[in-house]
Amino acid sequence: MIFHDRREAGRILAQALRSAPLGHDAIVLGLPRGGVPVAYEVARELHLPLDVFVVRKLGVPSQEELAMGAIASGGLVVLNEPVIRAYGIQPQTIEAVAAQERAEIERREALWREGRGPLALAGRTAILVDDGLATGSTMKAAARALRPLAGRVVAAVPVAAAGGWDEMSREVDWLVCVERPQRFGAVGEYYREFDPTPDEEVRTLLALARQDGGAPRAA
Repeated sequence: MIFHDRREAGRILAQALRSAPLGHDAIVLGLPRGGVPVAYEVARELHLPLDVFVVRKLGVPSQEELAMGAIASGGLVVLNEPVIRAYGIQPQTIEAVAAQERAEIERREALWREGRGPLALAGRTAILVDDGLATGSTMKAAARALRPLAGRVVAAVPVAAAGGWDEMSREVDWLVCVERPQRFGAVGEYYREFDPTPDEEVRTLLALARQDGGAPRAA
């Protein structure tokens, strides 16, 4: 299946989610930025509240593309212990990089939510949504960060690579995907329109979701 755009993919994904054990108090969390248009349609179709859940890579100093871990919304850190051991990375180095990325998460959340706090997650089913899953590293970090907060974690994507799917199946309580092609190149190959999602679109969709109703926000 080739999706027209992220919004169409979200509507199709929502139908696939109807058979998942979501419970009555589920919340949809879009992974910015590309996952938010997909998540918006999922939330709208299923009449669920929508929020963002931001994950930032913790790059090894001088080798930023190599991840020594990740930090997610709320400041939760997931470490890549093999990389840390292999490169002899000290705790103070990890904390310095984490502090920088934590500040960036807070800046983005304030921008996208327009100053509002996050939706309350305690004990609820969190549905993590992205526009696709290749290696799964970002969604895996998000799922691990959500574990101490949410009652149940569900991952949902329109398309996934086989390897990424297998990895995520060990991280979440339920995994939903529309397409799992045998030969997977890149997520964008499964969309006719796959332009980058701008900040303004993220902000607009979150605002629209609030107008449709929501859930209590975290204190």
